[in-house]
Amino acid sequence: MIVPTLSDVLAAHERIRPHIVRTPVLTSPFLDLLSGAELFFKCENLQKAGAFKARGAANAVFGLTEAQTKSGVATHSSGNHGTCLAYAASRRGIPCTVVMPRTAPQAKKDAVRSFGGKVVECEPSTSSREAVFAEVVAQSGAEFVHPYNDPRVIAGQGTCSKELTEQVEGIDAVVAPIGGGGMISGTCLTVSNLAPDIRVYAAEPEQADDAYRSFKAGSIIADDAPSTIADGLKVPLKELTWHFVKNHVADIFTVSESEIVDAMKLIWKHLKVIAEPSSAVALAAVLKHKPMLAGKRVGVILTGGNVDLDKLPWQ
Repeated sequence: MIVPTLSDVLAAHERIRPHIVRTPVLTSPFLDLLSGAELFFKCENLQKAGAFKARGAANAVFGLTEAQTKSGVATHSSGNHGTCLAYAASRRGIPCTVVMPRTAPQAKKDAVRSFGGKVVECEPSTSSREAVFAEVVAQSGAEFVHPYNDPRVIAGQGTCSKELTEQVEGIDAVVAPIGGGGMISGTCLTVSNLAPDIRVYAAEPEQADDAYRSFKAGSIIADDAPSTIADGLKVPLKELTWHFVKNHVADIFTVSESEIVDAMKLIWKHLKVIAEPSSAVALAAVLKHKPMLAGKRVGVILTGGNVDLDKLPWQ
């Protein structure tokens, strides 16, 4: 297992700088009052291709040698990583194939195709996703860029919290959603080296709480096909991301589907930006666990803003 280091994060930031946005940090007096904390929202929903995953995807794609790009790149994804990999591949001029659950939002499938990516559908389970993907790679020989269990991807995701610590002084805690753990791992990697006093908390849907149960059990527990509106958080932890979770995460909070919807509406209304359900999980956790963060300066990572406007979770 290759574990990325802070030097990898710093190198990644330089490598991907031409291909990403230094996303803004937004605040809301109303949400501060509601939470009892000072909240600083790192808006990766305003990132290229609409999600933080542009960072890890760009770092992986632009770190490849010319020989490695001959057959293009491929991945499996519920949406955002696939979209962002297609975006990065288009910037480098190489093909990209993405295996996606047939139940993934149509908007996310369309987004992959909009960047020239090819979508191959699978059943909505981890086992089907990995089996179909194995066939794709066997046929194409494409370079695999894992959505999160990849040191190149984690180093790229770590650039988000690096920016956050530069944009906001005196942060006490960072809260981010957790699915497979790429963003949390990157956050842990950066924060533990640059600002070790900051506590990192993960937020997860109750209906896809395998990371929470893994954290409490002390070993990876994987669900094959959980059901939640937070479609980006359905995948299980893997060896590399588990390394960061077990060693650096302070706690994992779970939230209900209705709490996710409520938080999503609050973000849209008071920050005036679009956040997808997976993003809203972080704010939902902050509001549900107010005593834990009361009086603190808290960074909240809004991981993505790719939603199907014709199928909003409150419709």
